[in-house]
Amino acid sequence: MAPGPLARRLSRLFDVKEGEAPAVLAGVAMFFLLFTGYFMLRPVRETMGIAGGVDNLQWLFTGTFVATLLAIPLFGAIATVAPRRRILPWTYGFFASNLLGFAAAIAAAPENPWLARAFYIWLSVFNLLAISVAWSVLADVFATGQAKRLFALMAAGASAGGLAGPLLGIALVGWIGQAGLMVVATAFLLASAGCALALQRWRERQPLPPGEQAAPRAPLGGNPFAGISTVLRSPYLMGIALFVVLLASVTTFLYFEQARLVALHFPDRVDQTRVFGTLDAIVQALAILTQVFITGRIVQRLGLAVLLVTVPVVMAFGFLWLALAPTFAVFAIVMVTRRAGEYALARPGREMLFTVVPPEAKYKAKNVIDTAVYRGADAVSGWVKAGIDAIASNPAVVAVAGAALAVAWALTGWSLAKAQQRRAPPRD
Repeated sequence: MAPGPLARRLSRLFDVKEGEAPAVLAGVAMFFLLFTGYFMLRPVRETMGIAGGVDNLQWLFTGTFVATLLAIPLFGAIATVAPRRRILPWTYGFFASNLLGFAAAIAAAPENPWLARAFYIWLSVFNLLAISVAWSVLADVFATGQAKRLFALMAAGASAGGLAGPLLGIALVGWIGQAGLMVVATAFLLASAGCALALQRWRERQPLPPGEQAAPRAPLGGNPFAGISTVLRSPYLMGIALFVVLLASVTTFLYFEQARLVALHFPDRVDQTRVFGTLDAIVQALAILTQVFITGRIVQRLGLAVLLVTVPVVMAFGFLWLALAPTFAVFAIVMVTRRAGEYALARPGREMLFTVVPPEAKYKAKNVIDTAVYRGADAVSGWVKAGIDAIASNPAVVAVAGAALAVAWALTGWSLAKAQQRRAPPRD
């Protein structure tokens, strides 16, 4: 049956080819459900971080890094023995059981500070690992040419979830409390796993482009630590790791400034949560518009390098602006630009880099980069930021250091885009 006029117009508008619509919808739903559940809980985590003391954030970052190192072999064991289509459901099922455990514990002891710290660290590990596995599924299912057209469109589901999550949390928290939000978030997480299975079933029914891998069925094999050695042996993956280190360092510098300025200007916890929620809403709205209407066209017409370089270059200028005018208003503009740009441009571009690596690297090595490397950079840059503050006690010094990191980030992105182009097949 031929598609109708409306379907054809939508296909042209979003550059979705015949037969791809079910996969796009499944990918959008997978991200929407995952991010709705996560962003219901994110403002709670941020408030808990400030409650522990802005000067102690580097300890929470270090704790998160240690927890991430412990999670790597556990995920590696799952990826080694599970069929590829089962890696995400098994991982999300494990996280769902954790979340229900936190719900019960917080319902019993809502004021326990160590429980609050544990939840902060757990959600920080969950965030990176759950999102990394979702992107691994997309990198495994879609060919390189499809990724360039469709990744940003499906990532719009993440931004839509980032809008819906805080609003849903605000509406429900007065009725069901923080523990109740965790139960609702668990339901969203399991529903996201169902969408991932639908996406993989679609791939199994579709003919594969020439030169692509067979549909994901068999376990990856190897050992739980294979991701680490795979990264260390590959200059290309090491380049992606460096890109993530620089991204995380820039993000950490801004995150610490965010905590300092919000604590300074909004001492009340309720006001702090509202500020975080407002920033989240603005970021996600901008990201959705960019992902749906701009990102795919940029990479098709201008190339992957533009996605990987634009945000770092803008951040270099943003940091210099902060050095000259270190106010909350300027910071809010820079922070919103960085986060929206990462969601809409840098993150889809970064995930496209993994479409040209072997299947094991798409799961195990990618997980190491997205979690251990990212959180390790968080921890180290957190202590570097604290050291600069102790020595210079001048926000302008931090801003200039952030600008230098952003320039290095841009150069790394440019190099990776060229390397990906050399690895990509001439036709999908």
